[in-house]
Amino acid sequence: MTELAEALSQDEAAFAAEVGRVRASGTLGEGGRLLELFDFLAGRGGNKPSASQAEIAEMVFGQTEAGADDATVRVYIHRLRKRLEEFYAAKGDAPDGSRLTLPSGTYALRLVRAAGEPETEDAIQSSRRPLTLIIGLVAVAALAAAFFAGWAVPWRDEAPPANALWQPFIDSPRPKLIVVGDYYMFGEIDSVSPERGRLIRDFRVNSPSDLIQMQDLEPERYGNAEDVGLNYLPFSVAYGISGIAPVLAGGGSQVSVIAASELEPDMLNYFDVVYVGLFSGMALLEDVNFMDSGFQMGESYDEVLDKASGKTFTSGEARSLASPAYYSDFGYIARFRTPSGALVAIVAGARDTGLRGVAPIVAAPRLPGDLDKIARKGDFEALFQITGQQGADLAEKLILARPRGD
Repeated sequence: MTELAEALSQDEAAFAAEVGRVRASGTLGEGGRLLELFDFLAGRGGNKPSASQAEIAEMVFGQTEAGADDATVRVYIHRLRKRLEEFYAAKGDAPDGSRLTLPSGTYALRLVRAAGEPETEDAIQSSRRPLTLIIGLVAVAALAAAFFAGWAVPWRDEAPPANALWQPFIDSPRPKLIVVGDYYMFGEIDSVSPERGRLIRDFRVNSPSDLIQMQDLEPERYGNAEDVGLNYLPFSVAYGISGIAPVLAGGGSQVSVIAASELEPDMLNYFDVVYVGLFSGMALLEDVNFMDSGFQMGESYDEVLDKASGKTFTSGEARSLASPAYYSDFGYIARFRTPSGALVAIVAGARDTGLRGVAPIVAAPRLPGDLDKIARKGDFEALFQITGQQGADLAEKLILARPRGD
């Protein structure tokens, strides 16, 4: 037997021994889909390429028509990863220091020896995944929006002119942080029928720490919830960021992009912040913005209330999107300075039509009408009515523009 063949044989034996140890422990139960998933992955060995979601959906769950992005598979993979972590926390590594892992982003069992081994590229990429994924989605979405709208790719040699909204950002020495409104999702596992697990978006739960808090406060409602590492972005964010990013970058400052769920309060001590997204995705910035605003959210994120007049502006996109009828959505722009000295700009929509409608307004060389004059004087906010039809933004109208704090 060659040295290579002998090494492979030893690896296979060590893999099989560790599979047997985990299985015999009862950590995965005496039966059920979780154990079946483990056996399926173990049967493939420790050196085969990652299985696909479609393979697992068909071979383990009998879902021959499952889509390429099947939530059931992701939920069970997440649960199996957690069970393995619990097993090794309780039982320790194998005598040779090895353990079975499910590397993030893969559907394959791997035998790793943690002691003294360098971190693999898979592990490095896994540790960066939440922020890298968001930034990647934003970049792809922005370029896609530019392509479909017929715009030039915005990151060009000559920066576009900055209008009155952005000029204070260009003049500021602080690095710039573009915050995109993302949505955290968690899984809910049915202990009796785990295959009925589902993904949930709950506006009260915007991060893994929020989920832990709600599990403590309302265990009867959130007791079966699990963090599955999922966030998503509205596509309309691309329309805003593709116009804003090149303007901010033109000032020569560092420009970074993170998700709203990643924003921490102390970041306002070091960065100027620009939010691009829907009202419902603002997270921490919702309180920061509306604390001194003349507006407030209504009974839902579809409603914006003007405190001075008492008038409520309600988006009609959700009720009219499927029909050819015209409807009104609303876009919001604001700029203000926080007590920590950070400049903050908000470019938001009640729904996608509103955000798409205000995106070209904020990226234009000059703000429209009186808004330009108000923006040159200091902190301000403005509300636009965007006429839409089946998701398309057709026309915009400035409803209200005023200095902040008035």
